[in-house]
Amino acid sequence: MKKILLLLAVLGTSFTAIAQDDDAPKEGWSKGGNFQALFNQSAFNAEWTGGGTSNISLNLGVNYDLNYLKGRTTWDNKIIAEYGITKLDNQEFTRKTNDRIELNSVYGYKIKEESNWSYSAFLNFLSQWTTGYRFGEDIDGNETRTEFTKFLSPGYLSFGPGILYRKSDDLQVNIAPATARFIFVDDAFTSVPGYVDGDYFGVDAGDSSRFEFGASLNGIYNFTIAENITMSNVLALYSNYLENPGNIDINYSANVNMKVNEWLSANLIFQAIYDDNAVGAFQVREVFGLGLNYKL
Repeated sequence: MKKILLLLAVLGTSFTAIAQDDDAPKEGWSKGGNFQALFNQSAFNAEWTGGGTSNISLNLGVNYDLNYLKGRTTWDNKIIAEYGITKLDNQEFTRKTNDRIELNSVYGYKIKEESNWSYSAFLNFLSQWTTGYRFGEDIDGNETRTEFTKFLSPGYLSFGPGILYRKSDDLQVNIAPATARFIFVDDAFTSVPGYVDGDYFGVDAGDSSRFEFGASLNGIYNFTIAENITMSNVLALYSNYLENPGNIDINYSANVNMKVNEWLSANLIFQAIYDDNAVGAFQVREVFGLGLNYKL
């Protein structure tokens, strides 16, 4: 709980700071984002005494916004697509380092013409592109892998009515106290005795989906740290009224883009997830690289 409160405190401070921006939003469609390709490679010959393992890795990512504003109507959409792999010379199988598909869409209708508050409806979809594995060894010491996840297993779909605070394209907070959430899985994972320990992402044995009803908060916050350095933040909180409402699911991601020139950039991705249906601890990942950047 202390970790959750600390995360919320940090994000709350950031929201307050950006809210002071007085830039008026422009009407019509606005769009923009980035495509990034980050490549890393290291090689060592057999005589190299300093230690190290030859490896190659590639990370691809798209972060794209498509927003609409007309009078009292807003419709804000964010698409995040990421995929990364790495291959070590002494490992038989290639491993994923990143795999994410996320769509956030929020429709709003302002309560008053000059207000930043709107009646809203939101939709969020989250899954991954390819199969995920658990790795181990057989009795002969050979590397093994077991399929554990894949596209739409799990897949998360959330939607519901709410209240939207929208200062600009760069700051949005949507509060939805009546959120429906579906968790989809392949029933092949829940039908094999002993294949998974207990429930599979909260889905009961033999089932392929789980329904939840609760409250959610979704926030998007983009800002400029310094010249040529921008940061994008996406936060999703969810509490299930039907089971353990005090266990709040958290999905927070930050993307820091540091532009070197028109084509080259450095990029830092950080993500922290807490979902006790998956694992009763924080899941954390971090990706850093220097590579090709193209503004969409």
